[in-house]
Amino acid sequence: MKPIKNNYLMISVLLKCFLSIFILLSYSSHVWANIEKPIKPKFEHASQCIKIVRTLERYHYLEKKLDDNMSSIIFDRYLKRLDPGKLLFTLKDIQSLKKYQFRLDDDLKRGNLNIAFKIFNLYMERSRQRLEYISSMIPTWEKDFDFSKNDSMIIDNDVRKWEPNSKTLFSLWKNDLKNHIITMILDDQENDSITQTLDKIYSSRLKRLLQTNSNDIFQIFMNSVTMAFDPHTQFFPPRASEDFDIHMSLSLEGIGAVLQNEYEYTKVVRLIPKGPADKSNLLMPGDKIIGVGQGKTGEIKDTIGQRIDDVVKLIRGPRNTLVRLKIIPAKKSNSTRTIQIKRDQVKLEEQSAKKNIITLNHNNLPLKIGVIEIPNFYIDFNAYHRGDKDYKSTTKDVKKLLIELKNENIDGLIIDLRDNGGGSLKEANELTGLFLKSGPTVQIKTKYRITRLYDDDPTIEYSGPLIVLINRMSASASEIFAGAIKDYNRGVIVGTRSFGKGTVQELQPLGNGKLKLTSAKFYRVSGKSTQNLGIVPDLSYPQLYKIEDTGESSLEGALPWDTTIKTSYKAYRSLQLMNKKLDTGYQERSLKDPGLTYLKKRIEIASKINSQPSVSLNLDARKSEKKLFEQSELDIENNYLRSIGKAPIEKLDPETTKINDFKEILMNQTHLVLADFIELSHDFDFSW
Repeated sequence: MKPIKNNYLMISVLLKCFLSIFILLSYSSHVWANIEKPIKPKFEHASQCIKIVRTLERYHYLEKKLDDNMSSIIFDRYLKRLDPGKLLFTLKDIQSLKKYQFRLDDDLKRGNLNIAFKIFNLYMERSRQRLEYISSMIPTWEKDFDFSKNDSMIIDNDVRKWEPNSKTLFSLWKNDLKNHIITMILDDQENDSITQTLDKIYSSRLKRLLQTNSNDIFQIFMNSVTMAFDPHTQFFPPRASEDFDIHMSLSLEGIGAVLQNEYEYTKVVRLIPKGPADKSNLLMPGDKIIGVGQGKTGEIKDTIGQRIDDVVKLIRGPRNTLVRLKIIPAKKSNSTRTIQIKRDQVKLEEQSAKKNIITLNHNNLPLKIGVIEIPNFYIDFNAYHRGDKDYKSTTKDVKKLLIELKNENIDGLIIDLRDNGGGSLKEANELTGLFLKSGPTVQIKTKYRITRLYDDDPTIEYSGPLIVLINRMSASASEIFAGAIKDYNRGVIVGTRSFGKGTVQELQPLGNGKLKLTSAKFYRVSGKSTQNLGIVPDLSYPQLYKIEDTGESSLEGALPWDTTIKTSYKAYRSLQLMNKKLDTGYQERSLKDPGLTYLKKRIEIASKINSQPSVSLNLDARKSEKKLFEQSELDIENNYLRSIGKAPIEKLDPETTKINDFKEILMNQTHLVLADFIELSHDFDFSW
């Protein structure tokens, strides 16, 4: 029997070699020959394309014309949208496709989409090759993969170069799978589970790829065109109204998060204040969602490469049900994590402005500090348009709170706009008016004119020392309010650089679809834009959010910061000297404050992890690296706990370190900054 077994083994080895050679030959053949049935544009796509181009040239704020320069930008955007990780196209492909770089503008004006579809068909075939090749390695990875080699893989897309030719892609694809497997091993998954999960993931991605149709390609390419104008300009094809509303708001009923596609990933842009995700403390802006599961035990379905509306449908669901999200955390981009959130509706009463009073002793003087938290700029437009005098709004609620705080004889006030993503422009204007006598609050510049919003009410509801607290997620209307307070020298802006959303979008019906395009920009009364740069605080705190992944400046092609004419307004006395003294006091405290020391160290270790351009493919090295970072995080946590009189912990649970704890540390610092401000305003005889 022994010879038979040997013969059987030899046949198996030969068969395996033959199959390997067959696979390699099939993948290394000329790519165009492998496309059985290239997808072609539909007749109606041509006319829709021409309409989109004409509308963009006529109505977009920048007044850009499609020329060779724009053609080159569209070409680059399209290639990056299709292959952001440089896993599919080769240097040879890119050199071959370069001949189309300056032809797209002329083709678009004629509605000729042949080049766009030709490039996409190449992407389709190469993607299919990659997925089939990876799938062929999954069943035998335990036997075939050597995790003891000192190999590495570049994970920074900006650092990675195009592979020279299609043959060199195979080692890249193999390394990509190895890295995926190592990540799963580090997440404590068993080998059998890894094999099953990988098989489902890659077969699902292949199935989705093969379902791609001409409408999908048209939408992807046309949004590469629109985003060459700016990242907020988008084309929406005909869909059910529910799906369209999801596209427009990009907010998820159920968990309260705002999402966007970032190439093959679904990225969290911001969290709705007081929504389920925000209150869970488990999700944060910059996190990438790569899988969604239903309930406590439902299978996590892979979402990489899925359209955002499909991901939304997986996440949405009935109230009080659980959804599990597999994420790549923004603060630890070399790992994955699965979190669980209970779906619920964002309650309107929790979105309303709320007050708090803090009593502290400052230089032996008791001080009362009022805090008003404003989650967003809201208004009941239906009640307002009906003429209902009791309509609910931010300004009306804050006005009532200010009266209550004044009756409590507060010495100073903090307006907390952290994570406030904006809302009603009317409310931003009127809220500003509660703190100013009168004058302009914001300028809105279109292609044709500048209009201004004014506070015409000379009444001031609060005239004491004022701090406006902002962070990276403070956007739009929040920036208008903070910018006006800063320009009028009415208060001190404290926190971190804001989001930088200083553009206005409008919706244009377009055949059966719709086009959302940028039509105006916001400017402060000083003439400075809120766009891109955002509001820079007078006193800066440590940045909790990774600035490269969040905010307007993280969006490719975002309109730049600039200035326009300064409008006429009457500012209060300069706060420049006051700001310097406040910053000096803060810096002295930060050297010995345990909370700030803790924050800085947490940010430092997260930055160290995220700045790595490559990862090791040696399993032992990765295990050691993970253990080292986890120990460092645990040491930082325990040093902080000891410094505030709490018992150390044995193991770091991701739910232990919550973003709200970080925010509380910064709020406590703001109380002290305001205490200094109150004292200095008396010393310098400031009044407003």
